[in-house]
Amino acid sequence: MADDYDLDSGPDPATFAAAAPEDPDAADPVHAVGIGPGNLEYLTPRGERAIREADVVVGFETVVEFVAARTDADLLTCGYRDEGATLATFADRVAAGERGAAVLMGDPNHSGYQFVGKVQRAVDAPVRVVPGISSLQMAASRARTPMEDATFVTLHKSGDLSADRERLRRDVGERHLLVLPRPYDVMPGDVAADLLDAGAAPDLTAIVYERLTHDDEASTETTLSALADHAGGDGAGDTPFSDLSVLVVRRA
Repeated sequence: MADDYDLDSGPDPATFAAAAPEDPDAADPVHAVGIGPGNLEYLTPRGERAIREADVVVGFETVVEFVAARTDADLLTCGYRDEGATLATFADRVAAGERGAAVLMGDPNHSGYQFVGKVQRAVDAPVRVVPGISSLQMAASRARTPMEDATFVTLHKSGDLSADRERLRRDVGERHLLVLPRPYDVMPGDVAADLLDAGAAPDLTAIVYERLTHDDEASTETTLSALADHAGGDGAGDTPFSDLSVLVVRRA
């Protein structure tokens, strides 16, 4: 089904996706595949097999482009404006007996639950998540911030972010922070300014990783105070950082 929803008032499709555990014995599931951070060396063999064996693959255009050469499936691409209609077409193909796969950047468990929920609501079939390598995992490795000692939050989603930002404000200085910003209204500078407003130490180490695992990967190590100088704005020209960024704030 394709019920209407408003991400500011609910229901959030991520809540739908997380409502119950998967059925491990479900037959003929649609696979929701995390393709990794964009470098296909980080696409897992299980994820690649699900994509290769699919008859039809759906996802945002920039994601589908990464895996187009790995499958002979029909490719259904969408943006935010036409994702409902595209997922309806995908659901029709699955209902007709075709094997379906939805592709998402990184690991669906870190930033893709809204899209997983939209797929799950659209299709009359079980959906099985195939985890991937996320840019958050890569950033944790680069910054040497063990995930058991870190708070990781994705802001790269639609809707209200207040609860997520409050988690960061609560834990700054006490735990490492791993943050996926939201282009372009909640970028690393904005997060830094919010943390300083919560009383964070200005000299905490902040690292912004851009385009992780790509040939032009870059990192900027600075302080929380200096990073906050880049707060404000909501366009690409208002920040020095890429839309493919991860912020790490090391604990004191």
